[in-house]
Amino acid sequence: MELKTTTNQNMQQKAAVFSAIALLIMTFAAVFAQGYVHSSLVVEGDAATTLKNIQASQGLFRLEVLGWLIIIILDLIVSWGFYLFLKPFHAGYALLAGGLRFLYTVILAIAVSHLVITNSVVQNAELGTSSDTVAQQVMDAITAFEAIWSFGLIIFGLHLIVVGMVAWKTTRIPKVISFLVVLAGFSYSLIHFIYQFIPQLENVTGLLELILMVPMVIGELGFGIWLLVKGRKVTMD
Repeated sequence: MELKTTTNQNMQQKAAVFSAIALLIMTFAAVFAQGYVHSSLVVEGDAATTLKNIQASQGLFRLEVLGWLIIIILDLIVSWGFYLFLKPFHAGYALLAGGLRFLYTVILAIAVSHLVITNSVVQNAELGTSSDTVAQQVMDAITAFEAIWSFGLIIFGLHLIVVGMVAWKTTRIPKVISFLVVLAGFSYSLIHFIYQFIPQLENVTGLLELILMVPMVIGELGFGIWLLVKGRKVTMD
């Protein structure tokens, strides 16, 4: 029994390390892919300029797609790692948290497939399709990516809420970390629920997202840092 407990504890600690490293790498990949490349190439509501930007920086756009593919792989690692780490604290919620993250990752993969389509459309543009048609196809694909990803972030927020709930129930994880994770999850789900289902409040939602950006970032990232520093030394309740 003692050997089994030690083995489970070692697995839990390794899961903490792998999840933390995946989260940190994912953060840098997301900052590059979404924060830098996507935001600099895509002009909302301007299909012609967006097409022109991507055509002028096709290599950079492909790097964005690569960044998202890396994020998808890392998300799968985090899904499994969170399940293993949280399982000793509450097996049922751990499975729910891992399952929600996996579902989000599937949705993200579907969203990113539209960026792959965008790249294909741009590459084949010289085959005689008019610029207006190509621009609209590109914008439609990018809009689909953003809409599907936004829907996925509702699920992602629910995942964080469950993770925070499990963390709150154990004395091994600081309450402030648990609270920040729950707050981040609530923020993600609320903002993207409004984006998806109450689009007429888009201006208000944009302001709300700006206000909640800090807790959204700090919540999961803070948990990742804690996992790397303290989680790898945790002992089961």
